Amino acid sequence: MKKPKNQAPVEFTEQGLTRLPNLCSIEALFMLVVAAELLAVLLSVASHGLAELSWAHLGLVSALVLWITLGSAALICTLRPSFERLPQVAAWLLAYLLILLCAGFFSALGQWLLKGLGRGFMDWWQVASHVLIAAIIAGMLLRYLYLLQHLRAQQQAELRARIQALQSRIEPHFLFNSMNSIASLIAVDPDLAERLVEDLADLFRAALAQTSMVSAERELALTRAYLRIEQLRLSERLRLSWNVQAPPEGAQLPNLLLQPLVENAIYHGVEASRTGGDVAVELTFEGRSAILTVRNSVPDAPHIARRTGHNMGLDNVRHRLQAFYGTGAQLVVEQLDQEFSVRIRIVDTAAQPASSTPTKV
Repeated sequence: MKKPKNQAPVEFTEQGLTRLPNLCSIEALFMLVVAAELLAVLLSVASHGLAELSWAHLGLVSALVLWITLGSAALICTLRPSFERLPQVAAWLLAYLLILLCAGFFSALGQWLLKGLGRGFMDWWQVASHVLIAAIIAGMLLRYLYLLQHLRAQQQAELRARIQALQSRIEPHFLFNSMNSIASLIAVDPDLAERLVEDLADLFRAALAQTSMVSAERELALTRAYLRIEQLRLSERLRLSWNVQAPPEGAQLPNLLLQPLVENAIYHGVEASRTGGDVAVELTFEGRSAILTVRNSVPDAPHIARRTGHNMGLDNVRHRLQAFYGTGAQLVVEQLDQEFSVRIRIVDTAAQPASSTPTKV
Protein backbone atom coordinates (compact mmCIF):
# COMPACT_ATOMS: atom_id res chain seq x y z
CA MET A 1 0.00 0.00 0.00
CA LYS A 2 1.59 3.24 -1.10
CA LYS A 3 1.67 5.90 1.58
CA PRO A 4 1.78 9.64 0.95
CA LYS A 5 4.92 11.34 2.05
CA ASN A 6 4.83 13.20 5.32
CA GLN A 7 5.98 16.76 5.15
CA ALA A 8 8.91 17.72 7.30
CA PRO A 9 8.21 19.57 10.51
CA VAL A 10 8.85 23.27 10.71
CA GLU A 11 11.96 24.34 12.54
CA PHE A 12 12.64 27.79 13.95
CA THR A 13 16.32 28.32 14.55
CA GLU A 14 17.78 31.08 16.66
CA GLN A 15 19.40 32.50 13.57
CA GLY A 16 16.01 32.82 11.88
CA LEU A 17 14.58 34.75 14.80
CA THR A 18 16.82 37.80 14.22
CA ARG A 19 17.55 37.71 10.50
CA LEU A 20 17.51 40.91 8.50
CA PRO A 21 14.16 41.95 7.06
CA ASN A 22 13.43 41.13 3.43
CA LEU A 23 13.65 44.36 1.45
CA CYS A 24 13.29 42.68 -1.96
CA SER A 25 9.50 42.64 -2.10
CA ILE A 26 7.39 45.24 -3.90
CA GLU A 27 5.55 46.06 -0.68
CA ALA A 28 8.81 46.71 1.18
CA LEU A 29 10.14 48.94 -1.61
CA PHE A 30 6.90 50.90 -1.73
CA MET A 31 7.04 51.54 2.02
CA LEU A 32 10.69 52.60 1.75
CA VAL A 33 9.89 55.09 -1.01
CA VAL A 34 7.01 56.57 0.98
CA ALA A 35 9.18 56.83 4.11
CA ALA A 36 11.99 58.44 2.09
CA GLU A 37 9.67 61.08 0.65
CA LEU A 38 8.26 61.90 4.06
CA LEU A 39 11.79 62.19 5.43
CA ALA A 40 12.76 64.51 2.56
CA VAL A 41 9.82 66.80 3.34
CA LEU A 42 10.71 66.78 7.04
CA LEU A 43 14.37 67.68 6.36
CA SER A 44 13.41 70.44 3.93
CA VAL A 45 10.91 72.00 6.31
CA ALA A 46 13.36 71.74 9.21
CA SER A 47 16.08 73.40 7.12
CA HIS A 48 14.17 76.33 5.56
CA GLY A 49 10.87 76.48 7.38
CA LEU A 50 7.46 75.96 5.86
CA ALA A 51 7.09 79.58 4.69
CA GLU A 52 10.38 79.61 2.76
CA LEU A 53 10.20 76.02 1.50
CA SER A 54 11.80 75.78 -1.94
CA TRP A 55 10.53 73.18 -4.34
CA ALA A 56 13.94 73.01 -5.98
CA HIS A 57 15.59 72.30 -2.64
CA LEU A 58 12.91 69.75 -1.80
CA GLY A 59 13.56 68.01 -5.12
CA LEU A 60 17.29 67.78 -4.46
CA VAL A 61 16.78 66.48 -0.92
CA SER A 62 14.18 64.01 -2.17
CA ALA A 63 16.54 62.70 -4.86
CA LEU A 64 19.41 62.30 -2.38
CA VAL A 65 17.26 60.51 0.21
CA LEU A 66 15.82 58.20 -2.46
CA TRP A 67 19.30 57.35 -3.76
CA ILE A 68 20.50 56.49 -0.27
CA THR A 69 17.35 54.53 0.61
CA LEU A 70 17.08 52.47 -2.57
CA GLY A 71 20.83 51.96 -2.85
CA SER A 72 21.02 50.67 0.73
CA ALA A 73 17.99 48.44 0.18
CA ALA A 74 19.51 47.00 -3.01
CA LEU A 75 22.81 46.19 -1.26
CA ILE A 76 21.13 44.67 1.80
CA CYS A 77 18.75 42.67 -0.39
CA THR A 78 21.63 41.35 -2.53
CA LEU A 79 23.87 40.48 0.42
CA ARG A 80 21.09 39.17 2.68
CA PRO A 81 21.87 35.46 2.05
CA SER A 82 25.49 36.10 3.07
CA PHE A 83 24.44 38.13 6.11
CA GLU A 84 22.30 35.26 7.39
CA ARG A 85 25.40 33.09 7.72
CA LEU A 86 26.99 35.65 10.03
CA PRO A 87 26.40 36.13 13.76
CA GLN A 88 23.42 38.29 14.62
CA VAL A 89 25.36 41.36 15.78
CA ALA A 90 27.74 41.26 12.82
CA ALA A 91 24.89 41.06 10.29
CA TRP A 92 23.02 44.05 11.67
CA LEU A 93 26.24 46.06 12.12
CA LEU A 94 27.27 45.44 8.51
CA ALA A 95 23.83 46.51 7.32
CA TYR A 96 24.21 49.70 9.35
CA LEU A 97 27.65 50.39 7.86
CA LEU A 98 26.31 49.79 4.34
CA ILE A 99 23.69 52.49 4.88
CA LEU A 100 26.37 54.95 6.04
CA LEU A 101 28.55 54.04 3.06
CA CYS A 102 25.64 54.70 0.70
CA ALA A 103 24.93 58.01 2.41
CA GLY A 104 28.53 59.18 1.98
CA PHE A 105 28.83 57.92 -1.59
CA PHE A 106 25.59 59.42 -2.90
CA SER A 107 26.14 62.70 -1.03
CA ALA A 108 29.60 63.09 -2.61
CA LEU A 109 28.27 61.99 -6.00
CA GLY A 110 25.46 64.53 -5.82
CA GLN A 111 27.85 67.37 -5.05
CA TRP A 112 30.19 66.24 -7.80
CA LEU A 113 27.35 66.35 -10.34
CA LEU A 114 25.92 69.66 -9.13
CA LYS A 115 29.27 71.42 -9.16
CA GLY A 116 29.98 70.76 -12.80
CA LEU A 117 31.29 67.21 -12.76
CA GLY A 118 33.85 67.90 -10.07
CA ARG A 119 35.10 71.28 -11.29
CA GLY A 120 33.75 73.08 -8.23
CA PHE A 121 34.79 72.91 -4.59
CA MET A 122 33.63 69.75 -2.78
CA ASP A 123 32.05 70.54 0.60
CA TRP A 124 33.14 67.57 2.67
CA TRP A 125 31.53 69.03 5.80
CA GLN A 126 28.18 68.80 4.08
CA VAL A 127 28.92 65.19 3.14
CA ALA A 128 29.79 64.49 6.77
CA SER A 129 26.54 66.11 7.94
CA HIS A 130 24.57 63.93 5.53
CA VAL A 131 26.33 60.83 6.86
CA LEU A 132 25.58 61.92 10.44
CA ILE A 133 21.88 62.41 9.67
CA ALA A 134 21.82 59.02 7.95
CA ALA A 135 23.54 57.43 10.96
CA ILE A 136 20.89 58.74 13.36
CA ILE A 137 17.91 57.82 11.18
CA ALA A 138 19.35 54.43 10.15
CA GLY A 139 20.13 53.59 13.77
CA MET A 140 16.55 54.27 14.83
CA LEU A 141 15.13 52.43 11.80
CA LEU A 142 17.29 49.33 12.26
CA ARG A 143 16.52 49.28 15.96
CA TYR A 144 12.80 49.39 15.16
CA LEU A 145 13.13 46.61 12.57
CA TYR A 146 15.21 44.53 14.99
CA LEU A 147 12.55 44.78 17.71
CA LEU A 148 9.83 44.09 15.14
CA GLN A 149 11.64 40.93 14.01
CA HIS A 150 11.94 39.80 17.62
CA LEU A 151 8.26 40.45 18.24
CA ARG A 152 7.21 38.50 15.15
CA ALA A 153 9.55 35.64 16.04
CA GLN A 154 8.13 35.51 19.56
CA GLN A 155 4.59 35.47 18.21
CA GLN A 156 5.49 32.66 15.80
CA ALA A 157 7.11 30.63 18.57
CA GLU A 158 4.11 31.11 20.88
CA LEU A 159 1.70 30.25 18.06
CA ARG A 160 3.64 27.11 17.15
CA ALA A 161 3.75 26.01 20.78
CA ARG A 162 0.00 26.59 21.06
CA ILE A 163 -0.70 24.58 17.91
CA GLN A 164 1.50 21.71 19.10
CA ALA A 165 -0.24 21.71 22.49
CA LEU A 166 -3.64 21.55 20.82
CA GLN A 167 -2.52 18.89 18.38
CA SER A 168 -1.04 16.76 21.18
CA ARG A 169 -4.55 16.40 22.61
CA ILE A 170 -5.64 14.41 19.54
CA GLU A 171 -5.66 10.90 21.00
CA PRO A 172 -8.26 8.73 19.20
CA HIS A 173 -10.20 6.78 21.80
CA PHE A 174 -10.80 3.95 19.33
CA LEU A 175 -7.24 2.54 19.65
CA PHE A 176 -8.10 -0.50 21.77
CA ASN A 177 -11.28 -1.30 19.84
CA SER A 178 -9.31 -1.07 16.60
CA MET A 179 -6.62 -3.41 17.90
CA ASN A 180 -9.27 -5.93 18.95
CA SER A 181 -10.88 -5.77 15.51
CA ILE A 182 -7.55 -6.23 13.80
CA ALA A 183 -6.66 -9.15 16.07
CA SER A 184 -9.94 -10.88 15.15
CA LEU A 185 -9.15 -10.48 11.45
CA ILE A 186 -5.64 -11.91 11.50
CA ALA A 187 -6.83 -15.51 11.18
CA VAL A 188 -9.84 -14.75 8.94
CA ASP A 189 -8.52 -12.11 6.51
CA PRO A 190 -4.82 -11.39 7.07
CA ASP A 191 -4.59 -9.04 4.05
CA LEU A 192 -7.37 -6.83 5.39
CA ALA A 193 -5.80 -6.93 8.84
CA GLU A 194 -2.51 -5.76 7.36
CA ARG A 195 -4.18 -2.87 5.54
CA LEU A 196 -5.94 -1.78 8.72
CA VAL A 197 -2.68 -1.90 10.67
CA GLU A 198 -1.18 0.39 8.02
CA ASP A 199 -4.17 2.73 8.30
CA LEU A 200 -3.85 2.80 12.09
CA ALA A 201 -0.11 3.47 11.84
CA ASP A 202 -0.74 6.35 9.41
CA LEU A 203 -3.26 7.91 11.77
CA PHE A 204 -1.04 7.81 14.82
CA ARG A 205 1.98 8.89 12.85
CA ALA A 206 0.01 11.97 11.81
CA ALA A 207 -1.25 12.54 15.37
CA LEU A 208 2.28 12.44 16.78
CA ALA A 209 3.94 14.36 13.96
CA GLN A 210 4.96 18.00 14.35
CA THR A 211 3.76 18.87 10.85
CA SER A 212 1.15 21.60 11.10
CA MET A 213 -0.15 21.77 7.53
CA VAL A 214 -0.72 18.97 5.03
CA SER A 215 -2.19 18.83 1.56
CA ALA A 216 -5.96 18.51 1.31
CA GLU A 217 -5.48 15.12 -0.36
CA ARG A 218 -3.41 13.90 2.58
CA GLU A 219 -6.01 15.09 5.09
CA LEU A 220 -8.77 13.30 3.18
CA ALA A 221 -6.68 10.11 2.98
CA LEU A 222 -6.15 10.13 6.76
CA THR A 223 -9.87 10.60 7.32
CA ARG A 224 -10.72 7.73 4.99
CA ALA A 225 -8.20 5.53 6.82
CA TYR A 226 -9.90 6.34 10.12
CA LEU A 227 -13.34 5.63 8.69
CA ARG A 228 -12.22 2.29 7.25
CA ILE A 229 -11.26 1.19 10.74
CA GLU A 230 -14.52 2.41 12.23
CA GLN A 231 -16.54 0.87 9.42
CA LEU A 232 -15.01 -2.52 10.26
CA ARG A 233 -15.85 -2.12 13.94
CA LEU A 234 -19.38 -0.78 13.52
CA SER A 235 -20.30 -2.56 10.29
CA GLU A 236 -23.84 -1.72 9.09
CA ARG A 237 -24.45 0.54 12.08
CA LEU A 238 -22.24 3.19 10.44
CA ARG A 239 -23.82 4.59 7.28
CA LEU A 240 -21.37 6.87 5.50
CA SER A 241 -22.01 9.48 2.84
CA TRP A 242 -19.22 11.27 0.97
CA ASN A 243 -19.55 14.37 -1.20
CA VAL A 244 -15.99 15.51 -1.71
CA GLN A 245 -14.83 17.76 -4.51
CA ALA A 246 -11.34 17.25 -5.91
CA PRO A 247 -9.06 19.75 -4.11
CA PRO A 248 -7.34 22.36 -6.29
CA GLU A 249 -3.59 22.25 -6.66
CA GLY A 250 -1.79 23.68 -3.64
CA ALA A 251 -4.80 23.46 -1.29
CA GLN A 252 -3.69 22.73 2.27
CA LEU A 253 -5.48 22.07 5.54
CA PRO A 254 -4.31 21.82 9.15
CA ASN A 255 -3.13 18.33 10.00
CA LEU A 256 -5.94 16.16 11.43
CA LEU A 257 -8.56 18.87 11.15
CA LEU A 258 -11.26 16.60 9.70
CA GLN A 259 -10.62 13.43 11.73
CA PRO A 260 -11.75 14.83 15.13
CA LEU A 261 -15.01 16.00 13.53
CA VAL A 262 -15.92 12.60 12.10
CA GLU A 263 -14.77 10.98 15.34
CA ASN A 264 -17.21 13.15 17.28
CA ALA A 265 -19.95 12.38 14.76
CA ILE A 266 -19.46 8.63 15.22
CA TYR A 267 -19.06 8.82 18.98
CA HIS A 268 -22.21 10.87 19.57
CA GLY A 269 -24.37 9.99 16.57
CA VAL A 270 -23.65 6.32 15.82
CA GLU A 271 -22.31 4.57 18.90
CA ALA A 272 -24.98 6.13 21.11
CA SER A 273 -27.82 4.74 18.97
CA ARG A 274 -29.22 1.20 19.04
CA THR A 275 -29.70 1.20 15.29
CA GLY A 276 -26.56 3.11 14.38
CA GLY A 277 -26.58 6.38 12.53
CA ASP A 278 -25.66 8.42 9.47
CA VAL A 279 -22.47 10.43 8.98
CA ALA A 280 -22.07 12.72 5.98
CA VAL A 281 -18.82 14.39 4.96
CA GLU A 282 -18.86 17.23 2.43
CA LEU A 283 -15.92 19.23 1.11
CA THR A 284 -16.31 21.81 -1.64
CA PHE A 285 -14.05 24.51 -3.00
CA GLU A 286 -14.97 27.95 -4.29
CA GLY A 287 -11.80 29.34 -5.77
CA ARG A 288 -9.31 29.25 -2.91
CA SER A 289 -12.03 28.98 -0.27
CA ALA A 290 -12.90 25.61 1.23
CA ILE A 291 -16.21 24.67 2.85
CA LEU A 292 -16.08 21.55 5.01
CA THR A 293 -19.25 20.09 6.55
CA VAL A 294 -19.68 17.05 8.79
CA ARG A 295 -23.21 15.95 9.68
CA ASN A 296 -24.42 13.16 11.93
CA SER A 297 -27.86 11.92 12.90
CA VAL A 298 -29.05 12.46 16.46
CA PRO A 299 -30.12 9.25 18.29
CA ASP A 300 -33.82 9.17 19.14
CA ALA A 301 -33.35 6.73 22.00
CA PRO A 302 -29.74 6.38 23.12
CA HIS A 303 -28.94 2.84 24.24
CA ILE A 304 -26.22 4.09 26.59
CA ALA A 305 -26.07 6.87 29.12
CA ARG A 306 -26.31 10.24 27.46
CA ARG A 307 -22.85 11.45 26.58
CA THR A 308 -21.62 14.97 26.97
CA GLY A 309 -21.66 17.20 23.92
CA HIS A 310 -19.09 17.73 21.20
CA ASN A 311 -17.48 20.58 23.13
CA MET A 312 -13.95 19.27 23.74
CA GLY A 313 -13.30 18.18 20.16
CA LEU A 314 -14.94 21.26 18.67
CA ASP A 315 -13.07 23.61 20.99
CA ASN A 316 -9.84 21.97 19.91
CA VAL A 317 -10.69 22.46 16.23
CA ARG A 318 -11.92 26.01 16.83
CA HIS A 319 -8.73 27.02 18.64
CA ARG A 320 -6.55 25.49 15.93
CA LEU A 321 -8.44 27.35 13.20
CA GLN A 322 -8.07 30.60 15.10
CA ALA A 323 -4.36 29.98 15.63
CA PHE A 324 -3.77 29.20 11.95
CA TYR A 325 -6.09 31.61 10.15
CA GLY A 326 -7.43 34.15 12.64
CA THR A 327 -10.51 35.73 11.08
CA GLY A 328 -9.81 33.85 7.83
CA ALA A 329 -11.72 30.78 9.06
CA GLN A 330 -15.19 30.29 10.52
CA LEU A 331 -16.71 27.35 12.39
CA VAL A 332 -20.50 27.13 12.64
CA VAL A 333 -22.31 24.51 14.74
CA GLU A 334 -25.99 23.75 14.12
CA GLN A 335 -28.07 21.50 16.38
CA LEU A 336 -31.40 20.29 14.98
CA ASP A 337 -33.86 17.69 16.25
CA GLN A 338 -32.60 14.96 13.92
CA GLU A 339 -29.19 16.25 12.88
CA PHE A 340 -26.02 17.79 14.25
CA SER A 341 -23.75 19.59 11.78
CA VAL A 342 -20.40 21.37 11.88
CA ARG A 343 -19.42 23.63 9.00
CA ILE A 344 -15.96 25.14 8.53
CA ARG A 345 -15.16 27.81 5.96
CA ILE A 346 -11.53 28.64 5.23
CA VAL A 347 -11.04 31.75 3.11
CA ASP A 348 -7.72 30.81 1.50
CA THR A 349 -6.49 27.22 1.57
CA ALA A 350 -3.38 28.20 -0.39
CA ALA A 351 -2.27 30.63 2.33
CA GLN A 352 0.71 29.51 4.42
CA PRO A 353 0.54 30.59 8.09
CA ALA A 354 3.87 31.94 9.14
CA SER A 355 4.24 29.56 11.96
CA SER A 356 3.34 26.52 10.02
CA THR A 357 4.84 26.75 6.56
CA PRO A 358 6.07 23.26 5.77
CA THR A 359 9.58 22.78 4.57
CA LYS A 360 10.32 20.83 1.40
CA VAL A 361 11.35 17.20 1.54
